Amino acid sequence: MVSDDFKKQAAERAAEDVLPGMRLGIGTGSTAEFFVHALAQRVRGGLDVIGVATSERTHTLAADLGIQLTTLENLPELDLTIDGADELDAQLTLIKGGGGALLREKIVASASGRMIVIADSSKEVATLGRFPLPIEVVPFGLKTTTNAISQVLGEFDLPQKLVLRGGVATPFVTDGGHYILDAHLEAITQAQSLATRLVEIPGVVEHGLFIGLATKAYVAGTNGVKTVLPV
Repeated sequence: MVSDDFKKQAAERAAEDVLPGMRLGIGTGSTAEFFVHALAQRVRGGLDVIGVATSERTHTLAADLGIQLTTLENLPELDLTIDGADELDAQLTLIKGGGGALLREKIVASASGRMIVIADSSKEVATLGRFPLPIEVVPFGLKTTTNAISQVLGEFDLPQKLVLRGGVATPFVTDGGHYILDAHLEAITQAQSLATRLVEIPGVVEHGLFIGLATKAYVAGTNGVKTVLPV
């Protein structure tokens, strides 16, 4: 697929930014997996780094490929996180969580001095919201939490369409044991205010708006890989 080619190009460009001795946050998702493979190739060539994975899936892949790993408990401060995004705008505000690892991804990104986003050009948008916003919630009191989220969305004149990922019979469960509600919002024009209101809701663990975390993005498309800095 062409998009896979673009993801691979962006991932390989980001791998060039990894320097010997770095403490790395390693993201989750299809684009991040290309980065893991690119990083592993450099490690086989002698690059000495240590990583913290943002999901069990990434941890397993990285370990199998010979990348040295640890935890944030042992390494609470990181130099750089490299991760994908479901959407990014010109300010490098992101929607993440399509792979279900948004909580750990945000913890790791927040522990890092820098964050590089890797993506194909389809993820670049003028306004966030075309991709559903993942909201990670505690299973207990799900209906109450869902109602509270709907009320907040109404305050912002946003659609109140919340879909439990995986469905009621077989809900998707995150590595942290939580559920995800995907909010189909169409266009998010007040990301910071919405983010603040969502985390105030009891039962909401985290949301997929990443604001002020990404410092650079490599976006690959038909014209190659471009570097995007927040405006």
